[in-house]
Amino acid sequence: MAGQQSRTLFKPCIDLHGGHVKQIVGGTLSDAPESLKTNFVATKPTAYYAELYKEHGLEGGHVIMLGKGNNDAAKEALAAWPGGLQVGGGITDQNCQAWIGAGASKVIVTSFLFPEGKFSLERLEKISSLVGKDSLVVDVSCRRKDSRWFVAMDKWQRITEMEVCKESLDTLAKYCSEFLIHAADVEGLCQGIDEDLVKKLGEWVTIPTTYAGGARSISDLDLVDNLSGGKVDLTYGSSLDIFGGSLVNFDELVLYNTVAQKAMQQ
Repeated sequence: MAGQQSRTLFKPCIDLHGGHVKQIVGGTLSDAPESLKTNFVATKPTAYYAELYKEHGLEGGHVIMLGKGNNDAAKEALAAWPGGLQVGGGITDQNCQAWIGAGASKVIVTSFLFPEGKFSLERLEKISSLVGKDSLVVDVSCRRKDSRWFVAMDKWQRITEMEVCKESLDTLAKYCSEFLIHAADVEGLCQGIDEDLVKKLGEWVTIPTTYAGGARSISDLDLVDNLSGGKVDLTYGSSLDIFGGSLVNFDELVLYNTVAQKAMQQ
C-alpha cells in the first residue's frame, strides 16, 4: 500500500439546502421540489457540525450550498471555525473574495466555469487570480455516460461537454490546489462508491483530491486507498450517523484518520 507517502483520509462535509443541513440523493436535485429525495434534515445548526469537525481537527471539510437561501447558514459554519472549512455553491468572480473574507479556507467553484455549458479557461484564470491558486478548489461534479464521465453543473442536472480525464484534470490543476469530485449518479444512495472512477482518479490526479458519492462503510476508506494509491480522500454523507445514517460511525472515522496520519508520519 502507498501508505508510507500518502494515505486516504476521511474528509467531512456540510451540505446545505434551504438553509438547513441536509443529505440529498444527488440525482434528484433540481428546481422542481416534487422531484427532490431527502435522506436527512438536521435539527442542529450548521455551527454544531463546524465545531464538531474543529474539535477533532478534521481540516479540509467542505460546506456546499445547494441552491439559494444558504448564505447565512454557510457563514455561520465559517464563523464557528474560521480557516477550517471550504465553501462552494454559487461561487463566482463577484463573491469569491468575500467568502474568503468570511472565513473560508478555500472557495469551491463549478458552474461559474461553464457559461452556457461550455468550459471557460478565461473564467478559471480570473477566479484563480482573484483568490490565488492555493485558495481555489474545482468541484469536478460528474455523471457517467457508459465508461466515461462528464462534468455536471446546475445542481448536477446539466451535463457539460467536458470529459473528466487526465487531460482535463491537468488543465484545471494549473489554476487550483485541490479537486472535489462528486459522483452525482451515486450521491446519497449508500449503495457503494464508483470504483471505476476512483481508480481512474488515482491514475489521473496530481493535486489533493476528495471523492464524494455512495460511501456506505468504514471499509470504503481502505477500498479508496487501494484503488487510488492513497491519492484520493473520501467523504461520507447519508450513511453517517451524525447525518441520521446507521452504516458508519463518526467516531470510528476520526479514529481511522488518527491511525492513518500516525502511519504517514513514521
